[in-house]
Amino acid sequence: MNFNRSFHLARRLAVAMVLTSAVVAQAADISVLCSSGFKAVMEELAPQFERATHHKVVVRYGLAAKLKQEIEAGEVFDLAILTPAAIDDLIKARTVAHDSRTILARSGLGIVIRAGAPKPDISTVEKLAAALKGAKAVMRSNPASRTMVALLIDSVLKRPEFAGVNAPPSTSGEGGQALARGEGDMAIQTISQILPYKEIELVGPLPAELGAWIDTAIAVSARATHAADARALIQYLLRPESNEVWKPRGLERFE
Repeated sequence: MNFNRSFHLARRLAVAMVLTSAVVAQAADISVLCSSGFKAVMEELAPQFERATHHKVVVRYGLAAKLKQEIEAGEVFDLAILTPAAIDDLIKARTVAHDSRTILARSGLGIVIRAGAPKPDISTVEKLAAALKGAKAVMRSNPASRTMVALLIDSVLKRPEFAGVNAPPSTSGEGGQALARGEGDMAIQTISQILPYKEIELVGPLPAELGAWIDTAIAVSARATHAADARALIQYLLRPESNEVWKPRGLERFE
């Protein structure tokens, strides 16, 4: 009896070890190059994907334009999360698989004030212009940085409706960060970059007719080592359940 128990126990342990080895053998390290604007979502959903699949997601964050340059220079990766324009350029260069291209998210510009301050009406372009002109200083990202967010903000403020707005660029970090430090009394920034700071409060998004938003797209590398697993990660990011992560971070999903 003792022999039989020992035999069956040893057999079960051997089977468990084989199954565990199989999972480990099948697990993949999925290499992701990700635009910084999508960082908050990836930091939450990537670990969930890892727990569900036993795959490891290795993410490197950076500016979309710089990551695109690195890819064009031969960077090895499985999945890229960049702007649609960057992804389209990589498709033309046959660097990413065209059938994997998916629009993920939209991050709009918003107006932010110090927490507790009265919220101005920015529901129309005219009312937004009046609110910005009434501010002592509207902080913003420095256009000299050449980031997409900074350039988008700059293009909005250069519209004739906003002539006369005092909008000094932040000397360190984004406009929302400058406002959180006590600089200015208002700021313009992407909503996803506003929400993390308790010292400031979102008034609302810019009027839709301004087209003030940045989209994010995703695609699998044409030379991906783990292409099937990378595609599975895309589907995981787009699950309806993931909306609980996207919305609080100021991102609109594309269905």
